[in-house]
Amino acid sequence: ADAGTLVAWSSGSLLNLAQGKFGRFDENAVRWLAAVGTSYGAIAVKNDSPYKNLDDLVQALKKDPGKVVIGSGGTVGSQDWMQTALIAKAAGINPRDLRYVALEGGGEIATALLGGHIQVGSTDISDSMPHIQSGDMRLLAVFANERLDEPEMKNIPTAKEQGYDIVWPVVRGFYLGPKVSDEDYAWWKDAFDKLLASEEFAKLRDQRELFPFAMTGPEL
Repeated sequence: ADAGTLVAWSSGSLLNLAQGKFGRFDENAVRWLAAVGTSYGAIAVKNDSPYKNLDDLVQALKKDPGKVVIGSGGTVGSQDWMQTALIAKAAGINPRDLRYVALEGGGEIATALLGGHIQVGSTDISDSMPHIQSGDMRLLAVFANERLDEPEMKNIPTAKEQGYDIVWPVVRGFYLGPKVSDEDYAWWKDAFDKLLASEEFAKLRDQRELFPFAMTGPEL
């Protein structure tokens, strides 16, 4: 119940809660404070991959799902795995037929992809951009409603425009312990309301390739 301790969460935390992966703890076990930004899921390949677009990948999965090695952060049921499951569903195959490798976040996905240990990375656009800009990797699709309005991202096609109705935002935020007082919670909420409205925060958010998604307190 330390009022000075903030815990970071993402959409993956919410998915794990919904699946009961935290045992007896549910969404009421903490005090949700703020959502501060969002990224979007994405499918990455090495620059010289034979897959040039999302449909190339879907057709390869239809032909032989066990032949395409897909890596992502987390185990079966995690948010990155869910992205691959949605693609499998679009391809009309059972997600459990996929050849899936569980990795430890975006850094490991990029390392495994560039090292040739996996052929496809189920990741998010924020983690991918340094490798996209260096020319080492390409994104077959971003799971946003429309193309992202950033100079370095505007040429990345959405899954929707390629005929696959998959949208997967990855929201990030903070929560407090369940016994933090209303007074301390209100102090933090006020601090985040001011922070999220500031130009300084907008610059920090942009530096981390995140997009606006601000929500605090009961609204969250």
